[in-house]
Amino acid sequence: MNDESKVILLVEDNPDDVALTLRAFKRSHLMNPLVVARDGVEALDFVFARGAHAGRAEAPLPTLIILDLKLPRLDGLGVLKALRADPRTALLPAVILTSSKEEQDIVSGYKLGANSYVRKPVDFTEFVEAVKVLGIYWLALNQLPPRPASS
Repeated sequence: MNDESKVILLVEDNPDDVALTLRAFKRSHLMNPLVVARDGVEALDFVFARGAHAGRAEAPLPTLIILDLKLPRLDGLGVLKALRADPRTALLPAVILTSSKEEQDIVSGYKLGANSYVRKPVDFTEFVEAVKVLGIYWLALNQLPPRPASS
C-alpha cells in the first residue's frame, strides 16, 4: 500500500488546529492524503460512505483516524463507540489527539477502543514533532490488521 492509498481522516472542528495539523504534516514530509471532518457525524459519514460521502462507497477505509474529543453533533467518544461497534471498522486505528487533560476522557477513550491518547502540545515545534512521530509510527512502522472482506 503506497502513501497515496493510506488516507488519514482528521476529525477536528477547530480551524486553527486543522491548519496547524496540516502544517505539521507538511513540515514532517508526510505525504499521505489528509481528509478533514469537522464533526463526529461527518466523520462517520465519511468512514461509512453515507450522506455527502455516499459516492466513496468503493473507496478504502482510512488507514488512520486522528480524533479530537470535543466535537459538535457527535463527540469523539461517540465516534469511537460507533467505529468499534461495526465489524468493518472495529480494528481501524484511531488516535485521540486532544487538548483535554481530564483523566475521565483518557479512561473513556481507551475503554471505547482508542489505540492511543495524545495531548496536543501548545508549542508549535512540539506539535510538529508529535505529529511526525504519530505519522511515522502509525503509517510506516505499525503493522495494520488485514482489511475485512467486502460484504
